[in-house]
Amino acid sequence: MAAARLLLVALGAALAGPFSSAGKMKIVEEPNTFGLNNPFLPQPNRLQPKMSPSAISGPAHLFRLAGKCFSFVESTYKYEFCPFHNVTQHEQTFRWNAYSGILGIWHEWEIDNNTFIGMWMREGDSCETKSRQTKVHLVCGRSNKLAYVSEPSTCVYSLTFETPLVCHPHSLLVYPTLTEALQKKWDEAEQLLYDELITDQGYRKMLKKIFEEAGLLKATEEKEVEKQNKKIGFEFETVEKCSKEYKQLSEEIKTLKDLLSQHGIAYKGNLAENTSVEHVSHKLATAVTTLLNGSKDDEHLRGDTGVWNDTV
Repeated sequence: MAAARLLLVALGAALAGPFSSAGKMKIVEEPNTFGLNNPFLPQPNRLQPKMSPSAISGPAHLFRLAGKCFSFVESTYKYEFCPFHNVTQHEQTFRWNAYSGILGIWHEWEIDNNTFIGMWMREGDSCETKSRQTKVHLVCGRSNKLAYVSEPSTCVYSLTFETPLVCHPHSLLVYPTLTEALQKKWDEAEQLLYDELITDQGYRKMLKKIFEEAGLLKATEEKEVEKQNKKIGFEFETVEKCSKEYKQLSEEIKTLKDLLSQHGIAYKGNLAENTSVEHVSHKLATAVTTLLNGSKDDEHLRGDTGVWNDTV
């Protein structure tokens, strides 16, 4: 009888063990991982970066953040910021295909007025015709934490990261992070600007090259912007180049005016119009071409009746 009781006690303990431990089951923060690196899903559905992160750069005291990650939960999404690596987003739901994606990979700094003002994470997952990208703002805080996430425009995200590492007023200055050789180049650019030997545009272009050489900016950026600037009008890097071009255009205008005078046509510019050198030069060239070719243009020169002979 005693043996039977002992057997029942042992059997009860064996059966109760799994259920008692189940009461202490750990609830994971991300309950669903079916859609994240699931070996049964096609390879394109996994988190796959398009490129490797850029090299670590900027203020040396921020390098200690490399290799760490900081998370922020907003509604059903968890955002994770890994300085000098990437930004990711994970949907916190039980859906079998819960979204997980890359919002940007460490690319370059944004610099303004000798100050690092943000970290750009670019080339994230595709979003219609472009890639997702994120700008991370570094602000002073008591501890390292991801404090705020927003999406100011479609597929462009904004993160606010608090850290005591940027509380000092000089903690985000660019100049101290440069090598002695690059600091010397910057000093020379400052002197050229002070002596009015280069324009503001030329000065900014020199600084951009310095930042690219330091690895703070990507050299391939803003090429399209430069092309657009050239379409807007004439821009010159140095005062000497500007003066030379102005003199050349002025001589061209004089030649065109003389040619009009030889044919007895007086040209008078409209003060309400654009009176820049390149605009006047274009107008005169058009007028001379019309005169020589006999073009029936809607715009007639002063002195013309405005009626063509074959229409009378």
